[in-house]
Amino acid sequence: MNGRGKSDSPVVPGKPSNKGGGAPPSAEGVEGRGLAKGNLVQRNGCRTQRRGSPHSELERVREVAKRDKQARFSALWHHVTEVDRLREAFLALKRESAPGVDAVTWREYEVGLESRVSDLASRLTRGAYRARPVRRVYIPKPDGRQRPIGVPALEDKIVQRATADVLNAIYEVDFLGFSYGFRLGRGPHHALDALAVGLKHKRVNWVLDADIRGFYDAIDHEWLVKFVEHRIADRRVVRHIQKWLAAGVLEDGVVRQEKEGTPQGGSISPLLANIYLHYVFDLWVQHWRRRHAHGDVIVVRFADDLVVGFEHRMDAERFQGELRERLAKFNLELHADKTRLIEFGQHAETRRRHRGEGKPETFDFLGFTHICAKTRRGWFTVLRQTMAKRMRGKLQALKGELRRRGHLPVPTVGRWLRSVLTGHYRYYGVPNNWHALSRFHYQLGRLWYRALRRRSQRTRLNWDRMQRLIHSYLPYPRIMHPYPEQRLRVTTRGKSSVR
Repeated sequence: MNGRGKSDSPVVPGKPSNKGGGAPPSAEGVEGRGLAKGNLVQRNGCRTQRRGSPHSELERVREVAKRDKQARFSALWHHVTEVDRLREAFLALKRESAPGVDAVTWREYEVGLESRVSDLASRLTRGAYRARPVRRVYIPKPDGRQRPIGVPALEDKIVQRATADVLNAIYEVDFLGFSYGFRLGRGPHHALDALAVGLKHKRVNWVLDADIRGFYDAIDHEWLVKFVEHRIADRRVVRHIQKWLAAGVLEDGVVRQEKEGTPQGGSISPLLANIYLHYVFDLWVQHWRRRHAHGDVIVVRFADDLVVGFEHRMDAERFQGELRERLAKFNLELHADKTRLIEFGQHAETRRRHRGEGKPETFDFLGFTHICAKTRRGWFTVLRQTMAKRMRGKLQALKGELRRRGHLPVPTVGRWLRSVLTGHYRYYGVPNNWHALSRFHYQLGRLWYRALRRRSQRTRLNWDRMQRLIHSYLPYPRIMHPYPEQRLRVTTRGKSSVR
């Protein structure tokens, strides 16, 4: 783990001791030992046989991966090239997604699907498949900047999705419990709940809110391939990952070869990003916590968004410095403006008041502002409210969309707004966030009212009549999610979700 160059192998912690007697096991599985430095192919690869359904075959792969954390799989490509798996991968893609450089849409490919998928499987088997460049588009971010998104060709999406399905059978048993981004059966609310429970029930006094600058554009291809080879010995799988990384990006009619990064938008990009951070961050922080921490440390990671809580400020400051050094060895860096160490926790308000300082600072994570608060009985709790910047950005976008839809009938616009509000409640409808939901509902009603009044200079629409429209089409706020402790009690069965 000294990271003195690219010949170094990341440290993989071994099996922990049984200290603590009857203490419950941690949420993630025990990691196997890493391979010797510079020797990625020394261990015999694990071969898998082609029997039964695609799902039963992957279940056997998963069992081997779970049983032997050092196994390297040398016969995986035939799982990817199965017609049934390619068909399932195609059907799992979004129907209305934008086409890539091939200009082929999902609906067009669906015509004659069986012959198309059979031909794709044949080309994959005999090595005639070629990866195509990724078409780059930009989507606006809440802060006004543009986020680059890569749109692969449709067949590249299919093969990437099938490959990710096969690799997930291996890596899902490797990834640690505090990793939540783009994983099967996990989502942002699992990460939010784990963080809230950790802040409330662990001895946390300091929070490091960290963000990796331009993570997806900075992934080092050479390191990524080395990390993949820790588990994957099938050269066909590795070669195709290298093909997708080297296919280039089409922008303004020019194809540029990228030596770093994996385009956001590809079916396999989230998995590759998780693999990269699993070796660069997750295993390292697990090792650091066991060897160097003097108090409680909690970790929650969703993709490249990291939150680490500490009992002692000394641990937090040392960790921040060593994390910066660790990331630099793998071509990554912390975002200076988005990375902060703040005093946060059940004692933060009392201690800051004694020092004559203001209220505890807040931090943002996955669209919510986290605030130190108290229940009616005076117990410490973490209040999660919709980020004000996110709400303003979304309302501004809806204002422009209402103008574009101004010519449509009122019922049509009303049904569309209902779907917008329902989606908003499904994400932001967490306990104690009702007031933020209510503000969003009210502001959206006002925007619709103004948009309708602009349709005619002689409008007779007043606020009383508008209230009836709002009552008919805009559902009132609802809390859609349980309290964090309730969800985690079911999903982790008492095991730690932040360790």
